[in-house]
Amino acid sequence: MKQNPLLAAVAGTVSAAVALGVGELLSALGTPGQSLVGSVAGEVVDRTPGPIIHSAIEALGTNDKPVLLTIIVVVCLALGAAVGVLGHRRRRVIAPVFAVAALLGIGAGLHDPLTSRWVVVVAALGAAVAGTTTLQQPLRRIPGDELETSANAAGLTASERRSALNTAPTTAPTTAPITVPGVGTGNRRAFFALTGAVGVGAVALAAGGRALSNRSTGLTTGGSATPPPPLPEVPGVPSAPAGLTVDGISPIITPTAEFYRIDTAFTYPKVDLASWRLRISGLVDRPMEFSYEELVAMPQVNIPVTIACVSNNVGGELVGTAYWQGIPLATLLDAAGVQSAGTQIVGRSIDGFSAGFPTAAAHDGRTALLALGMNGEPLPLKHGFPARLIVEGLYGYVSATKWLRSIELADWDTVNGYWVPLGWSKEGPVKLQSRIDVPRSGESVMAGPTAIAGVAWAPGVGISRVEVRIDDGDWQTADLGPELTDATWRQWMLRWNATTGRHTLRVRATDSTGSVQTSDVAPVEPNGATGHHTRQVTVRA
Repeated sequence: MKQNPLLAAVAGTVSAAVALGVGELLSALGTPGQSLVGSVAGEVVDRTPGPIIHSAIEALGTNDKPVLLTIIVVVCLALGAAVGVLGHRRRRVIAPVFAVAALLGIGAGLHDPLTSRWVVVVAALGAAVAGTTTLQQPLRRIPGDELETSANAAGLTASERRSALNTAPTTAPTTAPITVPGVGTGNRRAFFALTGAVGVGAVALAAGGRALSNRSTGLTTGGSATPPPPLPEVPGVPSAPAGLTVDGISPIITPTAEFYRIDTAFTYPKVDLASWRLRISGLVDRPMEFSYEELVAMPQVNIPVTIACVSNNVGGELVGTAYWQGIPLATLLDAAGVQSAGTQIVGRSIDGFSAGFPTAAAHDGRTALLALGMNGEPLPLKHGFPARLIVEGLYGYVSATKWLRSIELADWDTVNGYWVPLGWSKEGPVKLQSRIDVPRSGESVMAGPTAIAGVAWAPGVGISRVEVRIDDGDWQTADLGPELTDATWRQWMLRWNATTGRHTLRVRATDSTGSVQTSDVAPVEPNGATGHHTRQVTVRA
């Protein structure tokens, strides 16, 4: 038989696409948002060392999840191409290879707490059957396979097929290959017509699966069958001042649509508020459960807090400030009665994530909330609906559990959150930082009066001074914008009479205790980056 590895690879690729599409379509039978590809991506993240994950976040920012999902799809298609080439030579290997892929998908799906177990099995097996069945058809239509197809269809033995294949070139006209009624001629046009149609069908299957999976409506409600009741109004909430009037400077309150998102979830966990309960358990005198309606009915506060991701590099954008509305953690913990051994608060998410921080953080005067709202609205789905934790002064990896299902009180040394076994520090206080927002790095500005501006933060302490250094000059004190609270970042601006040429801008902050931001450069691992943010700008006449 004449081999056509390129066409076999094409056949394998479209067959793998069909398998993926069928898997996504069948996954839609389960929990909203369920996805075999998403489960595999989650498994990859769970088994990847922390430094590698940070490198991905550093390179891709909030696009890390779409990129990983795309990579997984591309890898699956590439493996499908390999199966096509291998299956072109040995058809009997096709089914076992797809079966192994199904088992791997089942393993990942069963490890994903967001999936419906029986749907995982159905989706993975259905994908394997679809991929196996689909691949057989284009392989039979690869040009050069006509003689073998005819011999197989005629029911010849293996020796008779070999004889037919060996003698056919001398006994049959080259322009009229041996064919059998009902069997395709195997020309290239028919092959590409078939694979093209299969490819389009695969895309339609995948799109249909995603549409069905996301059939629940509403980013805020998460598709809950029970719409959330409105959050109570909290009297005396200060409005955010206008801040410094500098184009490009970060606003005092980050708009919800622009707020960063970093977490381990590849599909948004969605809950039905009618059945969702927040549990408080562990080392408490009175384990408790609360419905969403019960939580909403409790007295609440609405407080602005700046939160940051530990993966935020110096000058990075994985930081933001919002009004967080909710119930002080101390209120819930006092109701449950924390035992003396309960020195750690562990937030556990619907998606399996966990984070732990000292119980003392709920009682030492900082803002520590079970948050139900963000910037005046119920929590958006991507930011943790129906409830999440917000703790002033701690990086999110140890405190900001989204899509909360339980709060567990534990001994500090007996339970570790998700990131600690991956090499990150168990304690994660937010470090004193400052950032230049304008001018942008590499930007060309006109000579003359120019604003250098940005934000600085030290949640729980507050900012007392920001200084800017231009090239090797002296540190110059910047003007500070209004301070909303010491839990939020603060805008700053320096008026600079820019001279032509290329310049290096550097910024540092001092907090209200007198501590000056260190110039020592440290990576984000294991507990946050340090150093001064610098930018290069060109000033033209």
